[in-house]
Amino acid sequence: MSSKTFSAAQIANYNRDGYLLVKGFCSKAETDKLYKTAIEDEAMSKNALDLNDLSGKKTRLSLWFTPGNDVFGYLTRSEKIVSSVAQLLDSDAPVCHFHSKLMQKEPKVGGAWEWHQDYGYWYKNQFMYPDQLMSVMVALTAANKENGCLQVIKGSHKLGRVNHGFSGEQVGADMTMVNNALQTMESVYSELQPGDALFFHSNLLHRSEANLSDHPRWSIISCYCSQSNLAYNETSTSWKTPVKIVPDEAILNWEAGSLSNNDFLKKENDPALKDTGWEK
Repeated sequence: MSSKTFSAAQIANYNRDGYLLVKGFCSKAETDKLYKTAIEDEAMSKNALDLNDLSGKKTRLSLWFTPGNDVFGYLTRSEKIVSSVAQLLDSDAPVCHFHSKLMQKEPKVGGAWEWHQDYGYWYKNQFMYPDQLMSVMVALTAANKENGCLQVIKGSHKLGRVNHGFSGEQVGADMTMVNNALQTMESVYSELQPGDALFFHSNLLHRSEANLSDHPRWSIISCYCSQSNLAYNETSTSWKTPVKIVPDEAILNWEAGSLSNNDFLKKENDPALKDTGWEK
């Protein structure tokens, strides 16, 4: 997909449903390069965090704040992502990158994620406007029901923020409200092929089941906010720094540095993790 704007219908669908799926957002060559880098760059594995679900299965993720001059930095700074996010955020201010994370849900052992809203976490960072926060998930491998793809409740972003509490080593949404939403709204499995992208609102309720298949489910999720969306309890600085946009061709054609230069999140000593479930 080349850099282009969303249609009025696509924007309306995002505002109605809380998410927008774009097939083939990244080419096969781009996706292959991203996945190869994720596997081979040891900085990614060295900085991976293990989180247990309620059954004890583990999901690994590596999270960093400032997008750099590596292939993942080029993706999150690419014109096609930033221009798309700019259309969907409810703001005229520049787009900023909050953080990115590589989700590594391995065969047979990859754990589930409980029902939650991203703003259920980010509320503790004291971001003022949930409409000015969103995530973009790009599938690096196929995501389907068998390997624990994302499941969303269509239109649930309109509920506003739901209370969240601890659920194992994760933070989950109040299940009374989740069950009410499931009785009222449609639940959708977001099955993706490598290179597909899912844009979703910070208040969209979503979850994923454990990966009991023989195939991995890996994805990169980049989270963005408007520069006008102040965060009064966030220790990183990327959330208020406008993204330095690079052309889409950078992903394949520019020289890429190592991920070791990234400012990865550290579970054991980051004060920003207090009271979020990460420290448990």
